[in-house]
Amino acid sequence: MIAPARLAAYDVLRAISGGRQDLASALAHARSGLRDDRDRALASEIASGVLRWQGTLDHCLAHFARRAADRLDPEVRLILRIAAYQLLHLTRVPASAVVDDAVSMTRRVRKSSASGFVNGVLRALSRGRNDLPLPVRPDGADRAQAIDYLSGALAHPRWLAARWHDRLGFERAETWMRFNNQAPPLTLRANRVTTTPEALRADLEQLDVVVEPGAYAPDALRVSMGAALRTADVATDRYVVQDEGSQLVALLAGARPGRRVLDACASPGGKTTAMAAAAAGSDTLIVACDVRDRRMALLRATVAATRVSRVVCVQADLMAPLPFGAVFDTVIVDAPCSGLGTLRRDPDIKWHRQEQDLPALAAAQAQMLRHAATVVAPGGRLIYATCSTEPDENERIVDAFLAEGGQFEPLDARQVDDRLAPVTDDRGHLRTTPDQHGLEGFFGAVVVRSRV
Repeated sequence: MIAPARLAAYDVLRAISGGRQDLASALAHARSGLRDDRDRALASEIASGVLRWQGTLDHCLAHFARRAADRLDPEVRLILRIAAYQLLHLTRVPASAVVDDAVSMTRRVRKSSASGFVNGVLRALSRGRNDLPLPVRPDGADRAQAIDYLSGALAHPRWLAARWHDRLGFERAETWMRFNNQAPPLTLRANRVTTTPEALRADLEQLDVVVEPGAYAPDALRVSMGAALRTADVATDRYVVQDEGSQLVALLAGARPGRRVLDACASPGGKTTAMAAAAAGSDTLIVACDVRDRRMALLRATVAATRVSRVVCVQADLMAPLPFGAVFDTVIVDAPCSGLGTLRRDPDIKWHRQEQDLPALAAAQAQMLRHAATVVAPGGRLIYATCSTEPDENERIVDAFLAEGGQFEPLDARQVDDRLAPVTDDRGHLRTTPDQHGLEGFFGAVVVRSRV
């Protein structure tokens, strides 16, 4: 009998490879069909690990299979990746069990003719796993060798390895990629409507959940992966699962009483509810928008779960003119982007994002920013944010917007909130990076509309 976790991991990876789902939604669906917590954890570990190390796994499999990974049957390739990840990274699992399950799974997906091939490749990999044929870390400044190493040994697409190597230098690119290949911690934001970070931490620790305060965001708590979510004793209205970088973007809004705020790309609602919690008890009004029905449902669910008040959810498309006048004191555009800053959390992005995607994303981001600018009141702030590491989607978008000659001037993030000083770059932008902050890559810029 094939282990349920391996079957679930296969289903997750097949859904992702077919473009039907992203990692988060595919895992949620697969985990709902598993009754045992250990199976859920293992399925998540295998699926996430395969995506994290896919490039390196394919490099090794090509060596032992004596053919390029892209020449393998797609379903057989998935099975080989799942088994290879376990053989190389989950060594507590007996190799024989991994190989036997892979052979059985090959037959299960009606690829019986490939079962002998799968068996042979995996047994060869098992014997050779202490001496893998991977590119070695270069000693000198040879660009080609460096990119071979970054892509082959550190499992990033070659275009991204080249891009980061050329912009960041070898050392920083290596640090970022090693960071991306780690399993991310679960990060919570204490919901100040119902609790405080101190009280939530104390309650979690009473339940033997390891908790540490965030490094920069005042309401952030880092916990052991999944522990808090499996603890029924902690009410879910007391926290929101939210990256610390995302929490900092909400802090950049500088929530103050009596303000009218528009969160123009709000789903799933982390920043909206963070701002609402910070302004609780005041007359601040927050209008939260998104474009698709599914995203609006997620947004409304988050707003309801966190018990925040004075939040109005409105479906609107930021690619078109907004149905509002210039009435908002603060407008946030957390724009759809490449997601290249969140590869630790979303490793599937590495393999479906392409460099040629960036110009189209940048064009859409620029259009969204222009539309958002039209609803900013005189003296109001416009905030542009992404979870991208790329200048094409970040400062270049802001610089081009300011160069268009509108009524906006830049504002240093430290003038919004001095707690942002450690994550503010020399241009006054919010910027988090793996090597400097140990966080995912987030960017945020503030511009202010003149009063005349």
